[in-house]
Amino acid sequence: MRYFARLAGRAVAGAGVLALSPVLGLAALAGMAMVGAEPTAFAVTGLAVFASVFFLGLLLCVPRPRAAWGRWLRAALILGVEAAVVWHVSVATLRPPAAPAPLAPVAGQREWRLPTGSELAYVRLAPKRVTRPDPVVFLHGGPGVADLAASAAFFRKLTADGYQVYVYDQLGAGRSARLPDPRGYGLTRDVADLEAIREAVGASRLNLIAQDYGTRLAAAYVTAHPDRVAKAVLASPVWEDQGRQPGGPVEKAAVVGRDGTPDPRLLAVSTLLRVEPPAAHAFAGDRELDGYLDLVRRGAAHPCPAAPTAGSGGYVGLTAPSAPGAPRPSMTEVTAPVLIVKAACDEQSWAAATEFRRALPSATFAYLGGGTYRSEAYLGLLRAFLTGRQVRAYEGDAPPPDYRGPR
Repeated sequence: MRYFARLAGRAVAGAGVLALSPVLGLAALAGMAMVGAEPTAFAVTGLAVFASVFFLGLLLCVPRPRAAWGRWLRAALILGVEAAVVWHVSVATLRPPAAPAPLAPVAGQREWRLPTGSELAYVRLAPKRVTRPDPVVFLHGGPGVADLAASAAFFRKLTADGYQVYVYDQLGAGRSARLPDPRGYGLTRDVADLEAIREAVGASRLNLIAQDYGTRLAAAYVTAHPDRVAKAVLASPVWEDQGRQPGGPVEKAAVVGRDGTPDPRLLAVSTLLRVEPPAAHAFAGDRELDGYLDLVRRGAAHPCPAAPTAGSGGYVGLTAPSAPGAPRPSMTEVTAPVLIVKAACDEQSWAAATEFRRALPSATFAYLGGGTYRSEAYLGLLRAFLTGRQVRAYEGDAPPPDYRGPR
């Protein structure tokens, strides 16, 4: 009985050591990155620590037989398992997947080189004759999910009312520039870029149409520059950006491979992002992470069929914002007309729209039943609000029966 109890104890200890091996490997990788090691050096160090601890775990798990032939068999088994596992983890960690091709320019694409240091791709949509002094600027969601071509095609229709319309990819997304240090992304930088855009187009005020994460950017901008906003539309509003926080849903999805199991390379990137973001960027470049985040978003559950995206900002999508999430304390001073919109098919929660209604008691809340944010119904709502026509308000606090998004 003692013999079997001793074997059971060794097996439990060995299993614990095996489970600890990836943790210690990632810790070694992070430690080497923090002291300034090159990507190859910190990756190899992490793999070496993992292999050593994993080997120790195997020694504990597999008992040592008394017979000589059994000891040889044990050694062969341990070495075989060690070699197979370490080879798989090494290849998965060191070999980057095929990166997507660079995005081709869209029709009419130009570039802003802003005083903030940001280089942003944009499209200017001009009417036959400008009759509205305040241009429209669309703020896309994500953060980091941009579709310059589709956005330009949809919002071009607003030029029929005499508006100049600008659609652009925010820093780190789509066709805009990327930063070598992901810590440079965030709400503070996006607000500074938007103010620089206003100055670049020569407008005293902007009409903002924001969606998803763009609503946080619009809220932060109108709070910082209340006299620079003529009107603001907050569609599918986001109150807090939990998906980008460490351990949030975006980060959890981003460490799982295509087969549904933890991916060693993505685990390494996630670990490095927590301790040394520039090292993460040096280890896995923008195109690699952009392509993987595109796959994550396409595979995520959607209340309604979602159009495929390309060119997601991988690092901006995984980097925590550098400004407070909840705009409630100062938004009560906003005087610009605001329209809050929820669609029947919506990825953001109804509760987020409710928070904005509380923070902006003078705002109009509209429900887009049966429509999406690329529908003619939504376009009609935008045109009515921007041109000062009456918008039918939704008065209820609870979502209507046909609402299919999260509560």
